[in-house]
This record gives sequence, structure tokens and C-alpha cells, in this order.
Amino acid sequence: MSPFPLLRLPRLVLFDVFKSLNIGEKIKLSICSKKLSTQINNARLYSQKVIIDLDCINYKIRVHSENKKDTFEISIYSDSWRSHNSNTQQFSIACCTVKVVSIPTRIKTFWKNYREGYLSAIQHLLKMFHCKISTDIGYYNSDFYQPIITMLFDLQLEFKTLTINLHRLKNRELLWNQISSNLELVEDLNISFTVIPRFKPVFTSWPQTIYISNSYCLTLESLLACTCTTITLAESQLENKDLDVILRNWKVGGFPNLKYLKIHGQSITNNRTKILGMNLKELNGTGIQTDDGSKKAIIITDYGSIEMSVTSFENPRHTLRGIYFRID
Repeated sequence: MSPFPLLRLPRLVLFDVFKSLNIGEKIKLSICSKKLSTQINNARLYSQKVIIDLDCINYKIRVHSENKKDTFEISIYSDSWRSHNSNTQQFSIACCTVKVVSIPTRIKTFWKNYREGYLSAIQHLLKMFHCKISTDIGYYNSDFYQPIITMLFDLQLEFKTLTINLHRLKNRELLWNQISSNLELVEDLNISFTVIPRFKPVFTSWPQTIYISNSYCLTLESLLACTCTTITLAESQLENKDLDVILRNWKVGGFPNLKYLKIHGQSITNNRTKILGMNLKELNGTGIQTDDGSKKAIIITDYGSIEMSVTSFENPRHTLRGIYFRID
């Protein structure tokens, strides 16, 4: 068969062709030539939504659909590694000419250094797809990886999942100051605080959902300002009297977005300090309502933990009870 003149197709027809491709096919096609890459980038408004999973330990970038049925992987290697492989070809990625080995479900790319490869591959993908980022920032490769995370926040990109082990990072204060004011870009934040001398992270914005292990540093005042839909705190320092404040605050309209709250800590005990006038055992299984009657919550307690699930419902005064017709 003779070559098909793809770029001669009308613009809208060409966009339909791009929409029919899976993630791997589109990525492979985009690196074949600058003209193809430009056309695919121009069709970005018609492109599928993807999650870009950054694996900083293994130098891999996984691109997958939201349901994970369509997945493709880009591996980043040093140019000196297997540079004379017979299957290696030259392709263009983010205006850089690089060596690539193509495999059905992934490509291996070879760069002068890992940071250049990571940044170039990410920039290439951002022009092609509607992206959300998922990644884990830990001890390994933190010096290499933190500038990349900073760049992604500077670009105001959305994060599907962001996992941060702050106690393992060298420049934790710098990183936290760079991202703490942009946490509304994060859907799910998983963060770990072990006791870090002279470091008290302050939340100036909030993600949609948050899980904090070793949450010693999250004060009652900070928690009362939280706008998350789901809050899970492990190893908290909060006490019964703090829980009483939290629940009373919710009853008068605090935590407007909250759907689920769980707090675990050694200071939550069945002592004389009451929560909403009840001890921990009496509170277990109790249903409470907001003062305006718009929300209801079920409280589940155990020694060292409290859990609250919130249900919203219409104000009865605004609910249509029935429609009546008169036929003469």
C-alpha cells in the first residue's frame, strides 16, 4: 500500500482521526515529525483527559485514562545506556532530537541527563492532552525531583494525587512554601509529618481531600479553616475538648464542604470530657444535624478515634410536596 497523506486531510477530519487513536498511538505519532506534533497539539481541545503518573524512583512516566483501561509508559534513560541498540531511532520530543526504542505499550527514550528527559517529556505531553498529575515526593531523588514539582505548580496544573513525605525531604521548608498556597489544584493530598524540629507547616490553601499521617502539627485553629470534602487525620494530638469544638462548629455551618471526617489519636478517650454533652461511648451511633437542618451526620466512635459521615438534604421549606389540579 502507498503511504496515506494524513496531513492533507481537512482539519476537522484530521481531528476525528486523532480522537480515534489510543494514548500510545497518539504519543508515537506525535514524535514522528514536528508537523504532526503541531497538528496533534492544535487538536488538544478535542483530546481525551489523562492522568500523568510521575515515577521519580524508576524514571518513568505513565500516561493513562481515568479508568486506567488505556495506558502507555515513557521510560527515561541516560544517553550512554545501550545507545547503540539496533532498534534505536531518532525522534523529536519537545524540540529535542532524542534516541527512542519503541515497544507496543511504551517507549524508551535516551537523554543527556534525567532532568532534561523528564522535563521535555512532561512538556510534550502537556501540549497534547488535558492532564492531571499523580506523583509521590519522597526521599529518593528529591534533589532532582523537587524543581520539577515546583515547575508543575508554577504552571497551575491540576494534581489527581499528590503524596508528600515531608520529613524525608532536605528542602522541605522551601518546597512547602512553594506549594502550600496552591493546594486547591490538588484533588487528593496524602502527606506525612513526623516530628520535625523547628518546622511548623501552615496551610494557606486546601485540596479537595486530605489524609495526614503523623498529624501532630495540625492545630485546631488550622483544622477549623479546612475546606476539604474528606479529612482523615492519623496520630492526631487533638483531644475530646477539641472534638467538641469541631462538631459544634459544623452544626452552626462550619466545614461547608465536608462529607467525611475521621480523626485518630491517643488523646481521644472515654474520659470525663464530654463531646456534645456525651462521652465517647454515648456518642457512638448518634445522628446530629446542622442548626439550619440542611445536613445530617452519623457519628461512629471507638477508643482513640471518631468518624463522621455527612448527608445533605433539601430544606423542607423548599421541597415541593405535591401538585394539585382543578378540572372544571
